[in-house]
Amino acid sequence: MASRSLQLTLNGKSVDPADIPDDLLMIDYLHEYKNLTGSRLGCGQGICHACVVIVDNPDGTSEEVRTCITGAHYFAGKRVRTIEGHAIRDEEGKVSQLNPIQQRFVDEFAFQCSYCAPGFVNAATVLVEKLQRQPVAKSQLEKVVEDSLGHHICRCTGYVRYFSATRNVLTELGLVREG
Repeated sequence: MASRSLQLTLNGKSVDPADIPDDLLMIDYLHEYKNLTGSRLGCGQGICHACVVIVDNPDGTSEEVRTCITGAHYFAGKRVRTIEGHAIRDEEGKVSQLNPIQQRFVDEFAFQCSYCAPGFVNAATVLVEKLQRQPVAKSQLEKVVEDSLGHHICRCTGYVRYFSATRNVLTELGLVREG
């Protein structure tokens, strides 16, 4: 099997180059090579979005990328964030503070089984970062949340709570303007 070197930045840390198979999917790289199992393999077809990670673009924007259908080598040289990279950790590596999305999802019991939660957290985080650059009018809030989270699948039907928690954190962070 052919392989080549992969180097990227993962959760803010440069990853040493490693030879990995050419056809290895990113979700398998994360799980098997980096022991980062927070991104979930749901459908394996890119439909449910439980597997998404965040790619930070050079222009300062960020986007979700599905790892169950995207090869690991696509991420070469990119800055990637997984669900494990959101919380603030202390010197011992223990979580000391969740990011605002994670905390709001916990506070509002937004998830049930939590299998889809990493994908929803990543999607809502991308939305927060987008709205930090340009806040949304209150009249457009519902549409913006739907457009950002609506392609994620929750088999426990936690949509109402995910959407509500996201709206609440956007408002709380001052990312919703009158209008």
